[in-house]
Amino acid sequence: MKPVAIFRHSITEGPGYFATVLDRHGVPWRLIKTDEGDAVPVDSHGYSGLAFMGGPMSVNDDLPWIAPVLDLIRDAVRADVPLIGHCLGGQLMARALGGAVTRNPVKEIGWGRVEILPVSESQRWFGDCTSFESFHWHGETFTIPPGAARLAASEYCENQMFSLGKHLGMQCHVEMTPALVADWCKDCEQEVRSLAQRTASVQTVDDMLMNVEEKTARLHRMADRLYAVWMQGLAC
Repeated sequence: MKPVAIFRHSITEGPGYFATVLDRHGVPWRLIKTDEGDAVPVDSHGYSGLAFMGGPMSVNDDLPWIAPVLDLIRDAVRADVPLIGHCLGGQLMARALGGAVTRNPVKEIGWGRVEILPVSESQRWFGDCTSFESFHWHGETFTIPPGAARLAASEYCENQMFSLGKHLGMQCHVEMTPALVADWCKDCEQEVRSLAQRTASVQTVDDMLMNVEEKTARLHRMADRLYAVWMQGLAC
């Protein structure tokens, strides 16, 4: 089987639980570190799927790897190679497929409910689930690309997920592990402390780390479902 290409855009925002699930199912994968200057493949032919992780940058920034990634996403859709995007990754997918990425009304940081919308595509991805608690860390948001289905929303961000056939773009972070949550909180503790005093959409570090093992375990059950549906579409 061809490997899944996982694109890392920041050293602290690796594949997390997504890689754990691929390993559990015997799916090979290759990490492409755009943050270290790894070349972006010119096409998707060598991969069974493409996964895009998060990052602190904007898809609207003038970074050397963004245009090639957008071209690769469009190539994958033409070649029917499944895509999955987490936060920045979902924004990259949305922009490549004709959507826009703009500032969200507020920064959304911490644990919060994601409400699943009652549309036909939601049943395929979520089964009978109507909501779940996810982790969030973003200041921008995407519009839904033409032809895609809007699947989910949260209190502070109306577009949390979209699907386009076998492709899934997410604003929320379902790939989180306790270690990732702790690392992000440590890296951005001062920013979070300031924001949490001013807006209800940003949690304190203490709130984010409270019962983090239990919260990530519940999140993993939802991620298992989403990743399993996505893996059904992997190219051989």
